Amino acid sequence: MSAHLATSSSIAPPAANDGYVVAVRGAVVDVTFADDMLPPVSDALIILSDDLAPVLAEVQAHLSETTVRALALQSTAGLRRGARVSVCGGPIEAPVGEAVLGRLLDVTGATCDDGEALSAQTERRPIHRAAPPLASQKGTTTLFTTGIKVIDLLAPLAQGGKAAMFGGAGVGKTVLVMELIHAMVERYQGISVFAGVGERSREGHEMLLDMRTSGVLARTVLVYGQMNEPPGARWRVPFTALTIAEYFRDERHQNVLLLMDNVFRFVQAGAEVSGLLGRMPSRVGYQPTLASEVASLQERIVSVGDVSVTAIEAVYVPADDFTDPAVTAIAAHIDSMVVLSRAMAAEGMYPAIDPIASSSILLDPLVVGEEHANVAIEVRKIIEHYRELQDVISLLGIEELGAEDRALVGRARRLQRFLTQPFAVTEAFTGEAGRSVALADTIAGCKAILAGECDTWQESSLYMIGTLDEGRLKEQAAAQDGVALATAQLK
Repeated sequence: MSAHLATSSSIAPPAANDGYVVAVRGAVVDVTFADDMLPPVSDALIILSDDLAPVLAEVQAHLSETTVRALALQSTAGLRRGARVSVCGGPIEAPVGEAVLGRLLDVTGATCDDGEALSAQTERRPIHRAAPPLASQKGTTTLFTTGIKVIDLLAPLAQGGKAAMFGGAGVGKTVLVMELIHAMVERYQGISVFAGVGERSREGHEMLLDMRTSGVLARTVLVYGQMNEPPGARWRVPFTALTIAEYFRDERHQNVLLLMDNVFRFVQAGAEVSGLLGRMPSRVGYQPTLASEVASLQERIVSVGDVSVTAIEAVYVPADDFTDPAVTAIAAHIDSMVVLSRAMAAEGMYPAIDPIASSSILLDPLVVGEEHANVAIEVRKIIEHYRELQDVISLLGIEELGAEDRALVGRARRLQRFLTQPFAVTEAFTGEAGRSVALADTIAGCKAILAGECDTWQESSLYMIGTLDEGRLKEQAAAQDGVALATAQLK
């Protein structure tokens, strides 16, 4: 029997190896079998009840020679002791292939978009698989340009790499991931798989609508485990999405863009599951298996042969604490770290990406070239120097600085403003059309500011623009307005 039968309303006749429920504690269900042929850990079970829809569960532990402890991936409301349990004979399976493109699925592979159910002939694959052997994995040095200035300059993404957006609540992680989808999916010729882990239903509706209106849904698969679902569903939904991505990589030899929002919710669901199973908590209350759980997900996101899986992940940082065990465990697997700053968001510097804390293993002269690396280093240096001087400026005022420091502070402030840009996904709220900027234009603009070409410009001329030419036009318009105003006053 296959795990996808959890969505079926028919109840099969009892089989010889069926068990029955002996205890229900929320999402944790204990099942006893008549003989000692217990299903292995991570195998799927289907709990069948006359008056309830079938419930899919996954074996987590063997309690005795005849009893297993399982985790339900669907609601157990109304479930009673004595309910019959059918063994699936393998792990939970996810549907794969062309049939899932353009569809919205849940952790079990059931469709949730009001469309037709998937055919019974749709190929399915187990969600638990080993990562490809190290010898077959491929490293990458190919840049994945996004059109977002601050990312392309200071934290370039790798095609076939893993990038993560780290930030606290309300600093713009989801907006940034949405903009990356908007910027890349249209020019990206591969398949996109989006995993909504612990997402709000509002965000799911917005994502589906955005995909439909932009015309990219036909090459995208959306897999959701929402906030109101049991922890088991949120814990396993990234593996369902990853199984679909691996199919297109291995069988269809297509590049895959894997988007996850939010990986912290995966860790959080794992902590809930750990507590439900009675494990002793570890640091800060997290599960003792935190590192291995994160690794089981992240180590499967790899490129093999000539096809790549490029991952872009949003990571919530609880209480803006970047030393949180969950954040450090995820960061250990990441190639490009994009760190969002609450202080920059408060100043209106959007995207609120911290140019100092953000980093990438690709920012090397041998990969991106001497010019790019040198400009990025110089930009970081001048902004860092400005931050060091901020206490002095706050206490004494900028007039107390030397002439050289005053010039550097002005350039740092202009650089910060030049690295902002309007997003296409926020156009409905700001009324400002989104900009996509080529890397060469970003480097040229930063070089001009560093060289002092914009020292006499108003800072506002560089705020929320694309290329430096746009800033030049704003500056000229401001100068003309100033002349017109002075002339009017003289009259």
